[in-house]
Amino acid sequence: MNIDISKFKRCKILVVGDLMIDEYLWGSVDRISPEAPVQIVSVEKEEYTLGGSGNVVNNLVALGAKVLAVGVIGTGREGKLLLEKFKKIGVDTRGIIQEQQRPTTRKTRIIAANQHVLRIDRETKKEISNRTFQAIAEFTEKVMPEVDIVLISDYGKGMVTKSMLPGLVALAKKHKKITIADPKGLDFKKYSGVSIITPNRKEAALALGVEVVNEASLYKAGAKILESVKIDKLLITCGKDGMVLFERNKKPYKISAVARQVYDVSGAGDTVLSVLGLAIASGLSFKEGIELANTAAGIVVGKIGTATVSKKEILDALKPAHDGVPGKYKLLTELEDLIHELKKKNKKIVLTNGCFDLLHAGHIMFFSASRQTGDVLIVALDDDDSVKRLKGEGRPVINAKERVRIISALDVVDYVVIFSTGQLDKLIEIIKPDILTKGTNYSSKEVYGRKLVEKFGGRVELIPVSENISSTSIINNIKKGSF
Repeated sequence: MNIDISKFKRCKILVVGDLMIDEYLWGSVDRISPEAPVQIVSVEKEEYTLGGSGNVVNNLVALGAKVLAVGVIGTGREGKLLLEKFKKIGVDTRGIIQEQQRPTTRKTRIIAANQHVLRIDRETKKEISNRTFQAIAEFTEKVMPEVDIVLISDYGKGMVTKSMLPGLVALAKKHKKITIADPKGLDFKKYSGVSIITPNRKEAALALGVEVVNEASLYKAGAKILESVKIDKLLITCGKDGMVLFERNKKPYKISAVARQVYDVSGAGDTVLSVLGLAIASGLSFKEGIELANTAAGIVVGKIGTATVSKKEILDALKPAHDGVPGKYKLLTELEDLIHELKKKNKKIVLTNGCFDLLHAGHIMFFSASRQTGDVLIVALDDDDSVKRLKGEGRPVINAKERVRIISALDVVDYVVIFSTGQLDKLIEIIKPDILTKGTNYSSKEVYGRKLVEKFGGRVELIPVSENISSTSIINNIKKGSF
């Protein structure tokens, strides 16, 4: 699929829904409580992210869109934190109303050893006050002409009500704006008039009071929802089975899921809503938007916690060899987010660095042995100027871009990055590797970066290498004609 990412930054999206703060407590478990048969989690890190419709907003901003957020929060610490996070990413918060007696919804997830142990919810499902209702109605009427699309993120926390929705939908129709809703609850008729709703398979089954166990029952359920609810289109998301678009008097359009390892499905529906909405706002068709949303959802479930998807991740997923560079290749500027995700998953990160010019059997054995010391192997390649300084004129024989392509083809290598002389310290500071590997042609004390790696709690591992094989010797033999 050809998409023009540059169009995303020209889109202005109105997001109406239940705003939340997602709190993550990361820790470890090494004993059971003497007070009760429960685990004791020793908290090591706390993290706060935007949840609910806030995650929809966060996804849109990450893809370059301008966003106006509409919702209700409390006046306490969590409400202030939410506003601060929105301000930091440039969100228009004029449509966010603070109610004195209302708590800001907070979901606390406790995660130990990469396992979701417990979730604690602090919330109210009380409908918004009449005063808040009027303020939101006035704001949406004011800004509706300037937005490209309206996204409704309903989490059933009292913001998206039966009394509020008809006015919002009518206003959108008056200004010829498409509305997309991620529904909640058993009564889908609440969303009558919305352009498209995006329930998951379980939500669709519960709303109809039927079991959806196969494709036939899914198609029957989709047809029944279209028949009973006044909507133009219906998108049912089916997890590992992909998505199905239902339109009146048309055959269901099925899209297979992108095969990925699933770590956490929380927020996947938010990603579908945000990417589908942004795709349509940027001029793509519904089917193109759904394919893009399906790709984005496949990326985000591979991350732990409420997460966003970047433009580059989408491009890499749609076209792994985008611009001739493999998806394993990462820029220095992309490493921080990547390492954050890997650390969340408790992955042991192995880093090795070198020229790796004219790849040979010794390199292959070295990479394989390095990968066996951990879970993820990152290969850092000296750029062409650095190789020239280290090895002399005529080197490298193979330029950096081609070396990236060759090394990326190896199954034992997970990621490849290019760095220049003087950037190794910065690279180590970003990655904080558990293990830095070098060949036994070095001593541990000779390994550059050893002290910095150890400072971050890592260690140097020396991998046995064959003294008889080297790129330099092979190149010299070729020059002499002795091969």
